[in-house]
Amino acid sequence: MTPVPRQRILSGIQPTNHITIGNYLGALKNWVALQDRFDCYFAVVDLHAIVTGRQGLTDNTYYALATYLAAGINPERCCLFAQSQVSQHAELAWLLNCYTYMGELQRMTQFKDKSSKAGRNIPAGLFNYPVLMAADILLYQANLVPVGEDQRQHLELTRTLAQRLNKTMAKPLFIVPDAYIPKVGARIMDLRNPKIKMSKSNPSPEGVLYLHDSKDSIAQKIRRATTDSDTEIRYDLEQKAGVSNLLAMQAAISGKAIADLEAGYQGQNYGRLKADCIEVVSAEVLQLQQRITALLADRPYLQSIMNKGAEQARAVAQKTLAAVNSAIGFVSPCADDKKDIS
Repeated sequence: MTPVPRQRILSGIQPTNHITIGNYLGALKNWVALQDRFDCYFAVVDLHAIVTGRQGLTDNTYYALATYLAAGINPERCCLFAQSQVSQHAELAWLLNCYTYMGELQRMTQFKDKSSKAGRNIPAGLFNYPVLMAADILLYQANLVPVGEDQRQHLELTRTLAQRLNKTMAKPLFIVPDAYIPKVGARIMDLRNPKIKMSKSNPSPEGVLYLHDSKDSIAQKIRRATTDSDTEIRYDLEQKAGVSNLLAMQAAISGKAIADLEAGYQGQNYGRLKADCIEVVSAEVLQLQQRITALLADRPYLQSIMNKGAEQARAVAQKTLAAVNSAIGFVSPCADDKKDIS
């Protein structure tokens, strides 16, 4: 009997040395759990990164890859690659741009938010960012995309473009992807403002836990985390956002159910909750830091993983791009035309 092919997953994180505990718990840790169940493609999305600048890009790309590996992502079980090493991403993004409407991009919430902070000189790449994201996903015929709630709008545009091209070309060029949102740790919030997602771009670094933070820094930030005037430790996103955030971090790291954590805190105060959170987070981050440091000491190894992953990714991406080019009507280069006639 022919085995049923596994569903494919595509995801990525921008290269930075400011990867947060939110990135780790909301993305990387979940990717580890997915790599044995799905056909996984995980990219370091460096093309996306240059929208906001390229300072330290090379070092940050290696750091991001080392973080993937330190988190437990296995290059023997999934495809790890740098986005810029697969030129088909940029090629398909241009083609998709020609079938994307200005109004669709203007309605993107993240564009409105980020462009309002960019001043007068707003990069065109910021406007077209969701189209490149769509190209990332559609190139690999991904069935599922691990996304947080804040990325759902971008995924909906990807679905719209896939359906539009399929209909326009009267061919099933793309799989229409669905969101994959884990139940625990999917969205870690800012410690000081638990109503917004934890992000390296947040205005106050005091609300953000970075994977490079020292134990003292982690302890200080968690002790100052916003809670509420109540004393009951329970998970309630509406009424107790700060407390819920601390419980979610513990649950995502320890693997314990939130209900079990709640039961263990009966009669306890917020000081106990924060102390436990400091211990759990610090231990996890310290182990990650040690593994990242060891991996960064061997750049040839990291480069070999990127080279292998890029080769695998290009093979899949080129197959999709060739089908799209053919459907649009581009003339493909003939073998005879490639011969050296000098």
